[in-house]
Amino acid sequence: MRIVCVFKEGRDYSRTVTDYLEDFYRRTGHQIETMDPDESTNFCEAYDIVEYPTILAIDGNGAVASTWKGMPLPLFDEISYYASA
Repeated sequence: MRIVCVFKEGRDYSRTVTDYLEDFYRRTGHQIETMDPDESTNFCEAYDIVEYPTILAIDGNGAVASTWKGMPLPLFDEISYYASA
């Protein structure tokens, strides 16, 4: 399972997101992939991402298993379920 966080640097939420990603890795040992929407326009269009931050859990076939949009960010348990799959 692929976990991707799409967010823009330099926004009011950016520090919260980067701290969240670092804490998630420290606590679970799983890395969440990050993408800048300005550099990944095809990805954002394919998955209809228009709100940031957005976290996606994507299965091996490219289908979205779960989506979390905006703030507040989801609990680690919600994400780690998909990261462990």
